[in-house]
Amino acid sequence: MTYLLASAATLGVLAGCSPHRGPVESSFFRESGALIDTGEFGTATMNNRAYMTGEKQWTYNMAQRFASEVLTTVNFAFNSSQLDAGAYDTLREQAAWIKRFPEVRFRVYGHTDKVGSDGYNQTLGQRRADAVVNFLVGQGISRSRLEAVVSYGEAQPLIVTEGRERRNRRTVTEVTGFVTGHPHLLDGNYAAVVYREYVTSGEPQTTQVTGEQASSEDAQ
Repeated sequence: MTYLLASAATLGVLAGCSPHRGPVESSFFRESGALIDTGEFGTATMNNRAYMTGEKQWTYNMAQRFASEVLTTVNFAFNSSQLDAGAYDTLREQAAWIKRFPEVRFRVYGHTDKVGSDGYNQTLGQRRADAVVNFLVGQGISRSRLEAVVSYGEAQPLIVTEGRERRNRRTVTEVTGFVTGHPHLLDGNYAAVVYREYVTSGEPQTTQVTGEQASSEDAQ
């Protein structure tokens, strides 16, 4: 009993001397495998599932189609998140395209030029993304399908320069996936969503032949 009490006292002293436990010591109070769990153990399974169901490929295809059929970028004045007339025109086109595919989700990324501090530009980029999302919502797009949570600030310039550059002051709208549980997405048949208009456009067009045309053809 005396030995146990002494051991407990010794552990108490050691614990008091090192209030900030290292990873090995702290793992004693956590679940097994905590030291090697980077939080990405489910990523491979998630990607495999996305490929097997077709979601990954169809998301890529839809993103490529969106980028080729409408302008995805909106530019801004210096130190501003206000939308101008050109931005309104572009976003109306985006909204019309987005409405055609109610099962698709989108994300808006905000960017700035290099002028200003990193922190300020992060906030400014976010405000620009929010402005775009708010406009699209005003066009009848559900906010649940739009994200404005990522701002790259000045980190991804189109034109590498330390000065003012309008082309760097922008937002970019991109396809990010499909709405979970949407009624159009039955049994993971994403191909039906992506290619439904392609199938329609590939059907032969029917033409009506008038009686006059028919008689002339018969005569020939």
